[in-house]
Amino acid sequence: MAPKKAKRRQQQGEGGSSNVFSMFEQSQIQEYKEAFTIIDQNRDGIISKDDLRDVLATMGQLNVKNEELEAMVKEASGPINFTVFLTMFGEKLKGADPEDVIVSAFKVLDPEVTGSIKKEFLEELLTTQCDRFTAEEMTNLWAAFPPDVAGNVDYKNICYVITHGEEKEEE
Repeated sequence: MAPKKAKRRQQQGEGGSSNVFSMFEQSQIQEYKEAFTIIDQNRDGIISKDDLRDVLATMGQLNVKNEELEAMVKEASGPINFTVFLTMFGEKLKGADPEDVIVSAFKVLDPEVTGSIKKEFLEELLTTQCDRFTAEEMTNLWAAFPPDVAGNVDYKNICYVITHGEEKEEE
């Protein structure tokens, strides 16, 4: 009887949605743990409204409204411990298209398949079409993904970051 129980327990833990840790690579889990530790300002193992206010203040955001902080905390179904924190990121990432789908969408704008798009062209599209980017969003985009000296934006890197959450290391 004991072997059956062990086998059943093993099957439940593998690959199912019950184990949020299986959704990420070990290096990603470590990065999320470091981020969680930074946000958990009072080091009690739970991210609270006060923790969010304090970490935002350290980043220069001093006048965050109480309602905004409450809305952030309410995104979780209960207290935000590390497992809940990781689950929230997993749920957000689940909605993202696979990297190859996003790259294919950019390739439509890159008929010569150079892997890059002119900054001006991409900025015009993002600020005039569909869900338009604001000036602040464009500033943030260029800060995160600066164009090269010729004014080209590496869209393959953008796609990688969207789907993996970090820049590719140069090979």
